[in-house]
Parts: sequence; C-alpha cells; structure tokens
Amino acid sequence: MKIRVERDGLADAVAWVARSLPSRPPVPVLGGVLLDAGATDGSEGLTVSGFDYEVSATVGVPATVADGGRTLVSGRLLADITKSLPAQPVEISVDGSRVAIACGSAKFSLPTMPVEDYPQLPAMPQHAGELAGEVFGQAVSQVAVAAGKDDTLPMLTGVRVEMTGEKLTLVATDRFRLAMREFEWKPSGDVEDAAVLVPARTLADAAKALGSAGRSVELALSPTDGLLGLSGSGRRTTSRLLDAEFPRYRQLLPSEQTSSAIIGVAPLVEAIKRVSLVADRGTQVRLEFADGVLRLSAGGDDEGSAEEELPVEFTGEPVMIAFNPGYLQDGLAALHADRAELSFTTPNRPALIKPVNADGEVTPGYLYLLMPVRLPG
Repeated sequence: MKIRVERDGLADAVAWVARSLPSRPPVPVLGGVLLDAGATDGSEGLTVSGFDYEVSATVGVPATVADGGRTLVSGRLLADITKSLPAQPVEISVDGSRVAIACGSAKFSLPTMPVEDYPQLPAMPQHAGELAGEVFGQAVSQVAVAAGKDDTLPMLTGVRVEMTGEKLTLVATDRFRLAMREFEWKPSGDVEDAAVLVPARTLADAAKALGSAGRSVELALSPTDGLLGLSGSGRRTTSRLLDAEFPRYRQLLPSEQTSSAIIGVAPLVEAIKRVSLVADRGTQVRLEFADGVLRLSAGGDDEGSAEEELPVEFTGEPVMIAFNPGYLQDGLAALHADRAELSFTTPNRPALIKPVNADGEVTPGYLYLLMPVRLPG
C-alpha cells in the first residue's frame, strides 16, 4: 500500500474512528484502525474503519492511491500521530510488517497487526428513514444527558428510540431524572413502527459527528439482528442494540400540576452554582416558590449556608422542593432556551422542566423530569 492524503481529512477520520475503539480491547486487533486504500464509494480513496464487535465506524477520505492495499495499526497511536502532524500532505506506505508515515520533516514507523485476524465489518442494516442532521444532533444531546453510567444496569445506559409513523421519540433515564424529545422525521415507505434501545454514548458520539446543519442523517435498523446504523457526511456507524427492558416511563410523567414557574435560565443556573458551594457534598439545593419570588438555599449551621432570591412568574400553591444541583443544571442546560417552565405537584413528586419561547409559551417536544431530594424533617 502506498498513498498520499491531506493531513486534516486523515486526522479527522482517524480521530472519529478511534473514539469508538475500546480503551482495553480483549484482543489487540480490536484496538486497531483498518486502513483500506482502493475504491471508496466508486472513486479512488482511503477508507478508515474500526470495529470491536459492538460498534463499527467507517469514513472515506479522498486520497491519491499509488498502490492499493489494507493495513491494520494501533488506533489510538495513529490518532495521536495524525493530529500532531504539520499541515502538509501525508504519505503512507506499507513495507512488510511496518507502516511508514511521512509528513514534511516528520517520519514515523509503526508495527502493523495481522489483517487476517480482523473481524469482518458489519453491513449497514435496512434503510429506515431520514432525519435533519441539526435536529437529530440537538435531540440526542438533550436526551443522552439523563442516561445512566452504571454498566451493571444496562437498561439505563441506553437511549430508547421509538419510531411511530412520522414521529421519532428519544428517551433516557438513570432513575433520578428522565429526558424525552419528540420530533418529526421521514420514515421510508415500508418501515414498521418499532422501539429499540441504543447505547447512549455511541448514539451521542454519532450524533455529534453526523448532526451538522443543512445535512441529513440516514437511519438504518434491523431489530431481528439487533443492529442500528447511522450515516451521513461521508461517515457511517453501526451499533449493537441493548438487549434489555427499558422502564415503563410514561407512567412517571405527571398528568396534572398544582403550581408552575417561568424563570430565566441563565440567572437560575448562576444562582444554583453559587448556592450549591455550601451544599452538603453538593447533594441538595432547596427551592422555595411563592408569589413572584424564588428563594434558593443550601447548607446549614454546621457547614455554612447560602441563600439567594430571584424574580419568577409563579402560579399555583406555594411549594418548597429540593434537587440535586448537578442534575438540575444538566436539565436547564439541555433546554437550549432563555427561559424555562418548572411545574410541580407535591415536594415528593417529580418536577417537569420545559423550554419556554419568546412569547412566554412552552415549546413542545422536550421535557426533563427530575426527582426531588427528600427534605430533612
């Protein structure tokens, strides 16, 4: 193999593929990046791929190919090297069991791994529909924030993707909060309604890479094979679905409210940061709502205390409720809005946080449900 490729395109491709590789691969080849020089989508170029039996990532890069071929090298090492190269064309050649990388005055020689031991990359599942890239990217970021990190509870580490006609619903929960986003998409004519569970980290990484403005993302799905695929902007990725039962979340959503408040997001976030400095291990910030005023407080006599008041548009019965400040800030940041509506039933029931538009109306399509922390006494 002997090729010449632009540095920026190569570095971006290798960095994206390397992100999906396991930090501790069970066998060395699964930590490798496959470089395949030859035909890419019908034209000459380089294909950069990675696969660990769970997630695959593939991207095509324009390249001048003198000699075609395939080689496998350490993904993380190659990512570190390519991002540090000077802004000049990169020449890559393979000689026996080593690959040579030359860029300007920089030269590297790396050992290769046996290509014959590398698993076959999975084919993309059946095309299911298209999504607007920008909407998809924002929706996944809004929802994935609520996904769990505990791998011993796999049903909480994923994002549930529900396809119902022309509506797509994304949901995630870690038991302490829940985020849900609904939006329109373009299903293919023969796609059936389905609900699958996708690893949240994989979906978030793919959405960040594929969800650019003005571009569309193609979604592919094979529930029987347990595989989901996403492609766009010359990149494609597949992921194994989680074989776990997602909680019945809709019964958690309050059907009524006894009070609600509309407040500016930025002032509230800043107040939470200040008040939570004295919160006991950062676990609780108290919010007391009454006519026109929100009083935030944290701490106590032993560890210090803090209090701050903000103006608020409040209707309903006065309420005092406490939240984990980190979870509350996550929900406010995910709104992508200047103002938020917080609605309540009782201090022991979940609260809902929704974005509010410039006209003072709740923007439909997104909600963040947050479980309260029990107040002392």
